[in-house]
Amino acid sequence: QVQLAESGGGLVQAGGSLSLSCAASGRTFSSYGMGWFRQAPGKERTFVAGITTNGGITFYVDSVRGRFTISRDNAKNTVYLQMNSLKPEDTAVYYCATVRYFIGGSKAEGMNYWGKGTLVTVSS
Repeated sequence: QVQLAESGGGLVQAGGSLSLSCAASGRTFSSYGMGWFRQAPGKERTFVAGITTNGGITFYVDSVRGRFTISRDNAKNTVYLQMNSLKPEDTAVYYCATVRYFIGGSKAEGMNYWGKGTLVTVSS
């Protein structure tokens, strides 16, 4: 069992930055790929960024590449998402999840554990 808890969401103006954290419980964190996902109002939850178990490879969807950075600290059981140059269309609830497979660099499968999410609102 892995329990995940996101933090760091909030209200920011367009062009601003936010840093999200996802703290994991359990001793097996380092054995999981991790991903960040988001769900905008009225839309489906979608993959945003992912990172392999040792942090050696990262994945991003095109809409955030170059603006968002995913990282992890296995000693702290935490995965991060640094979000820069935020746009109103980035407004969503952001979730972290364990990921079994990354596909094509823009999709993920096998998300067995999810956090409850943190709201990011970007005003124009």
